[in-house]
Amino acid sequence: MHEKLIQLITERVILSDEEREWCASYFEPVVYSKNTSIEAEGKIPQYLYFIVSGYVRLFHQNEKGEEMTTHINCPPGFITSYFNYINQTPSDENLECITDCQLLRITKTNLDKLIDKSSAFKDFSISVFQQSISYNENRSKELATLTAEQRYLKLIKEYPNILQNVPLQYIASFLGMNPKSLSRIRKQVIR
Repeated sequence: MHEKLIQLITERVILSDEEREWCASYFEPVVYSKNTSIEAEGKIPQYLYFIVSGYVRLFHQNEKGEEMTTHINCPPGFITSYFNYINQTPSDENLECITDCQLLRITKTNLDKLIDKSSAFKDFSISVFQQSISYNENRSKELATLTAEQRYLKLIKEYPNILQNVPLQYIASFLGMNPKSLSRIRKQVIR
């Protein structure tokens, strides 16, 4: 399971054989079934997850008790409640497997050890966190400036497999609309 992670890392930095071994020893492989909650709101996120296969979402409940999906992560990639993971503070989000998932996970303590031991991992970690910040800024801007149809079209263009793997209510919530609006937009796009 570590091959995809090492491949992603080596696209950005050079790893020695020893650093590859550290990657395998610090990132623990785990497998979860569909609909498994892997991190709960109100608790400090224990892990940063690398998605080898499957789909994972971050969500919280609004004041009406409705689930609001804030992030859907497609493989390969990292996911956690970043701010809370980095600062080791309780999160207001839940992390849940949408499909069966193969993941690699690392604790904050072990990530810190890996970064201290290896400048390559430090550089890669900075790159991942910068990418996360950039993604979140772009997402905020898109929610504010793009129409619902534009957001939907952009999503299916960038992640064409998402519709086959993620329930429409999660996609609608992620796009900032209700499922009826998404259904109407999908019908218009198909025409």
